Order: sequence, then structure tokens, then C-alpha cells
Amino acid sequence: MDNETVYNPSSIEKKWYQYWLDHNLFSSTPDNRPPYTIVIPPPNVTGVLHMGHMLNNTIQDILVRRARLLGYNACWVPGTDHASIATEAKVVARLAEQGISKNSLSREEFLEHAWQWTREHGGIILEQLKRLGASCDWKRTAFTLDEERSKEVVKVFCELFNSGLIYRGIRIVNWDPKAKTALSDEEVIHQEAQSHLYYLKYNIEGSEQFLTIATTRPETIMGDTAICVHPEDERYQAFIGKKAIIPIVGRAIPIIADTYIDKEFGTGCLKVTPAHDVNDYLLGQTHQLETIDILNDDGTLNELGGIYAGMDRFEVREKITQDLKEKGLLIKVEDYVNKVGYSERTHVPIEPKLSMQWFLKMEDIARPALEAVEKDEIALSPPSLRIPIVIGWRMSKIGASVDNFGGDIEYLPTICPMALSS
Repeated sequence: MDNETVYNPSSIEKKWYQYWLDHNLFSSTPDNRPPYTIVIPPPNVTGVLHMGHMLNNTIQDILVRRARLLGYNACWVPGTDHASIATEAKVVARLAEQGISKNSLSREEFLEHAWQWTREHGGIILEQLKRLGASCDWKRTAFTLDEERSKEVVKVFCELFNSGLIYRGIRIVNWDPKAKTALSDEEVIHQEAQSHLYYLKYNIEGSEQFLTIATTRPETIMGDTAICVHPEDERYQAFIGKKAIIPIVGRAIPIIADTYIDKEFGTGCLKVTPAHDVNDYLLGQTHQLETIDILNDDGTLNELGGIYAGMDRFEVREKITQDLKEKGLLIKVEDYVNKVGYSERTHVPIEPKLSMQWFLKMEDIARPALEAVEKDEIALSPPSLRIPIVIGWRMSKIGASVDNFGGDIEYLPTICPMALSS
């Protein structure tokens, strides 16, 4: 076959795209034509474009080109996003490969490395978009940390705060001890892990009796503020209202009853640690329990960790297991397979942790969306998605977590009140 008759996309596309750029065919200036504008959802500068970006941008390009053909003043605004925490993780990893510790750098020196990463990967992303043939008005290219964009963010943030749409409060969040930041539910990757179930002896105050508590996290017992049993569980009714002694710690905590407890799971007794578990936090709110936060932001135990203060959470797990065994307070250890949440950013296990965070008030925003789903004005596929959305909204109204129900129902941050991730 004659090579001149074979279509060569590399040369053809490059030639014509450059022609479009040279003749400013994508530029847009306001005039009397009806406007049609798309602001590209800016991809993070933490990497390069993936297939999802390709599909997304192809659809945008089709819409913008169609609008031009219909006589609109079409403008497609390109941009990239700083994704500060995720970018920091990438920069810290690259510095580590070079034998450089972040802590050895001044703020200005680290920022220069971060900006170098941004210039490098932001440029790659924009060039990839051009290779796609994206008809963006490139002179309008924006970056979310540009001075103009930063001023607008502060302005809108203040407007939202003054309107009562954002507020601050201490809540249980997904905490990344390595990045030292809160994560949204979408940034937590749940993976099956081979763990252990530790059966601990909690002696009843003033008695020779004891309760057996099964836990996967013995390192958190310093934060225990109650033991909870089911009110109809005949095994434990006589203990309700009494106090138990936390092993090693020696502090007395109340034994309470709540129907939240699953009588069939473990021993039917739950140690309640409100500062380090979402559901325990809700139990603590219901029963007005003390909240004891034993963790530092980096995952080490603070001064409330007693003799384990300053040690890493997983080091404490090993040490406290040995100490419990030596004191006769460890009954047994069983292999246990469970789901552990990992940070999508740093790939370390996350910690449920109390933290002061900004929140977006979702009630007024979510109500129309919920009503549209309930009235079948919006069809969801598969239809089963309708259930977690509705339940997520209802449970958020009464301050509970959908996680209480277990199974495959997830907490939906798009419908329920959500933390604004750092």
C-alpha cells in the first residue's frame, strides 16, 4: 500500500492542532453572541491524566465544539489543581528518594520543591490535553493557587461563613497520621487484613467477677470510658450499672446498656472508646460519656497513654499485649480477618480521631436532591443506590452513622453533612 495513502494520526493531528493554535481558533472574547462556557474540572498536579480524565475531557470538548457550530461564544477554560496535601505527599516521597528529609528544609525551601513539582506535572497535564486536541482557550489557563484564584477562594469562604453555610466543630474524622490531615470517606481505601482479636479481662469493681472484652485494638484501652452490653442480654443484666476496671490502666468505668450492641458478635460486650471510633463516639454522645483522646497527630500516644506515651500506636499494640499477658489479663488471641481503612494518599492505616474541622451545612442543599430521588424524578442505576442515599440522609438528621447498619451501606458525603477535607 502506498504510504502516502495511509492515515498517520501523529503527523496529521500535530499539524492541524498547531494550525488551530496559530490562528487563535479557540480564543474567546465577550461579545453580543450568547455565551457558552465550561470551566474544566481541574486535574490534580499529583500525576498525569488517566482514562477517566480522557473521557471527561473528550465529552467537554464535544460540547464546546458543538456550541461553536451553533453560534455561541464558546469558551473552554483550562486549569490544574494544587491538591496541596496529596501533592505534599508526592514531594516528600521524591525528596526521600534523594535522601532529603522534609524536616531538614525551611518552609521556603520546601515550597520551592513543591512548586517545581507543580510546574513539572502541571505542564505535562496541559500538554496531554493538547495532544488530545482539546479546544481550550489556553491564554485563560488557571492554577488553583494563582493569586487571583486564591483571593476568590478567601472571598467565597468568608461569604459562606457569614451566611452560616460553613461552621467549625470538633468531630470524629478519618485521620491520616502520616500526612497529619483529615480525609474524606472517599479517600479511605478499605482493604481486607489479617488481624487479631484480643480477649481482655475487665475485672468488676469490688468483686471477683470479670467481663471478657474482644478487641482488635488493645492499644486504645487507655481511652475507654465505658463497657456496653445489650439490655436484653441475660448474661450481663446483673452487671448493668456496676463498674469495671480497665486492665493495666486501673481506672473504673461504668457498664451501660444499649440496643446498638450485637449480642452475637464477639463476647457481646463492647469497650467504648469515644475518641477513637465513630460508633463509640455516637454511643458516648447518647450516654454522655467522657471522651479521652490518647493519640497525637502523628499516631503516637500522648501523655494520656500513661507508660506508653510517645510510642507509636502499633508498637504499643505489641507492648501492651505482652504486658497484659504477663499480668494475667489477656485471656486469648485469635486470628481475625477484617477490613482496615488505609489512606489513599500515604497508604498508612487511618485512625478515627477527634479533630477541629470545617464542615459544610448540607441540609438545605441536600433536601431537593433527596426529594428528587424519592419522587423518582432522578433515575438511579442500579436502583438499589436509592436506599443508601435515603438512609444516609435520615441517619444524618438524627446524628447517627449509616455504618451502624453494617453491610454494604456506605456513608455518602454528597448527601450527608461532610467534613471539608484539608
